Order: sequence, then C-alpha cells, then structure tokens
Amino acid sequence: MLRLRAFLLIAVLAGLALVVPSGASAAKKGKAAQEEQAPTVQSDASAKAGGAEFGTVDPTSFPTVPGDVAVIDEDGIASAPENAPDAVKQIIWAANGIVGLPYRYGGGHGDFEDTAYDCSGTVSFALAGADLLRRPRDSRSFFTWGKAGRGKWVTVYTASDHAYMTVAGIRLDTSAADDRGGLKGPRWRPLRKSNRGFKARRPVGL
Repeated sequence: MLRLRAFLLIAVLAGLALVVPSGASAAKKGKAAQEEQAPTVQSDASAKAGGAEFGTVDPTSFPTVPGDVAVIDEDGIASAPENAPDAVKQIIWAANGIVGLPYRYGGGHGDFEDTAYDCSGTVSFALAGADLLRRPRDSRSFFTWGKAGRGKWVTVYTASDHAYMTVAGIRLDTSAADDRGGLKGPRWRPLRKSNRGFKARRPVGL
C-alpha cells in the first residue's frame, strides 16, 4: 500500500496548497517552515523510464494534456486530459505507477501494493487510486461492481477469465491484444477493436 498511500497523500497536499493564502507561509517559523515545500512535477525522463524504473514513478508527477483524451508517451506513461474529472485523472496517475511491471497470476490481490500484477489486480490498483475500490477484486467479482454499461470516462470490461479498463480514450490492460507493442503486464494500450465477450461496468458518475 506504500505507493498508493504516497500517491493519495501527495494528491491531498497538492489540493491543499491551492487553497492556502499566499501570506500563510510567512507566518510559519523555524525548521517546519523551511522543510514545508509545495510538491513539484518531475518531468525528467528518469521518472518515466522503462524496465526497472517502471513502478517507481515519482508520485508528484501528475502529467496532463489539453482536451478530453489521454495521451500515452513513448515511455508508456499516460497524461490525463485536463477536461476530465479529478477521479479520472487520479486513476490515470495511479496506474502510471505500475505500468511496465511484470504479469503474475494473482498479483495485486493480497494487497494493492505488489511487485507484479494480473489483469484484475491492475484494474483494482487503478480504481483504488481514485478511492473507488477498498479492496482488490478478481474479474468475476467485477460483474457486480458499479453500474451496468459503459461510462463516459471510465469503463471496466470483465469476463470470467480476464478484465481490463478504458479510461479517457486509452486502455489499461495486461493483455497485448490489439497492441502492436506485444508486451505483457500492466500497460496503457490502444483501445481494443472489439469488446465482445466482456460485460461493461462503470463507476457512478464517470
């Protein structure tokens, strides 16, 4: 849970930084005032590198792009659309933290925090980043999660043996289906050509 908790903590602190009056920092004294700093976005390539660096994306890095559709960069990291609701952005930023990690059956089910993830463990981790899930679910248990049908921003596609999700026009999936990259494990990918055989579920309001 450490990576997920760090992400949520930084997100909360970032929100608070926007509402604190500009003169408030001057009132702080001593060591606490020197140590308290607003989070900064880390944009260097090391925060978005592949291989061993995946899964260690700096939690203060919250990339965005104009418009309604998320964009995947050359390192596999997704930038959230500026017009999306905050929960959608949080899903994307959370998932960035596990992009590129290995696939392992059952990964991400004992705890959100893991070193490898399976399909539903990946979906669970991303949803938990927006506080939309309190515990990991397997693909079958997603049959009753949320509401039936596709969402405007977020849709979980689930079957008895696989689950993946679409978020703001891109897909989070451990399967390389319809992805020319061909790499397995949790990654952002293009949308599938067909979602046939999967039940669509959506979070309320998204």
